[in-house]
Amino acid sequence: MNTTPLQGKRALVTGSVQGIGLAMAKALARDGVTVVLHGLPDAQAHDAARRSIAEISNAPVTSLGQDLGDPAQVQRMMQEVLEAGPLDILVNNAGIQHTASLADMPRARWDAILAINLSAAFDTMRLALPGMMARGYGRIVNIASVHGLVASVQKAPYVAAKFGLVGLTRVAALEAAQAGNRASGGVTANCICPGWTETAIIEPQIQARAAEFGGDREAGIRDLLREKQPSGRTSTPDEIARMVLWLCDPAAHNLTGAAIPVDGGWTAQ
Repeated sequence: MNTTPLQGKRALVTGSVQGIGLAMAKALARDGVTVVLHGLPDAQAHDAARRSIAEISNAPVTSLGQDLGDPAQVQRMMQEVLEAGPLDILVNNAGIQHTASLADMPRARWDAILAINLSAAFDTMRLALPGMMARGYGRIVNIASVHGLVASVQKAPYVAAKFGLVGLTRVAALEAAQAGNRASGGVTANCICPGWTETAIIEPQIQARAAEFGGDREAGIRDLLREKQPSGRTSTPDEIARMVLWLCDPAAHNLTGAAIPVDGGWTAQ
C-alpha cells in the first residue's frame, strides 16, 4: 500500500463545504489526511461535502457549522475538534467580504469582517498551536489574499483583516520556529495570498464580461483581470489546494512565516 508523508494526519479546514476550502479538504483527504469540515449551517451543502470526501477516504468525515463571528462558538468548535484527537493541520480559509468606500462602510460590517477573517484565526491558532508544538509537527495555513499584501479601494475592513492575518501568521511562525525538528517536520505557519481565483463568487463577473465579447469566456476573463493580474489567467481552487499540500509536507519544515502570492504577477508590479 502506498503512503504519503501526510498519511494519518488530521486537519481542520474552515469554510470547507464549497469552493477553495472544499478543494483543499479533498486534496488533503487524497493524501491520507482525516479532514474535519466546517462551513455555514446549510444542511444540503454539508451533506454534499461529506459525501465528496467520503468518496476519497474511508476515514469518518465530520462537518461543523459554528459561526466564526462569535468567539464563544469558535471556542466550542475547537474544543470539539481537539477532544476528538490531535490536530496536525489547521487551515483558516473562512472569510467574508463587503465592498463600500471607507466613509460609507457600515461599522457592523467592519466588526463582522474583522471577527471572521482575523479574530477567528487568532482563536483557532492559539488553541491549536500548543498541541502541535508539544508533538513537534504542525501546520498553520492561513488563506489570506493578495489584499494582505496590497490594498484596493472599497475594501477597508477586508484589507485590514488580511494584512493583520499576514502579521499574525508571522508572529506564530516565530513563536513555533524551534518546535520539533527535521525528522518530526517542525511547526510552521504560512499564508497563501491568492489573486483572482475561479469560484462561484466571481462567476457572475466573468459571465458579464464574457457577454461583452460575444460570449467568449477567456476574453472576458482577460478583460476582467487586465488592470490587476498581468498573467490574464485566474487560478483554480485545485491549484491553491496543491500549494497547501506542499506547505503541509514535512519537507517544508523550514518554510515558515511566508506570505506566498498566487496572483499572476499582481504584487510584482
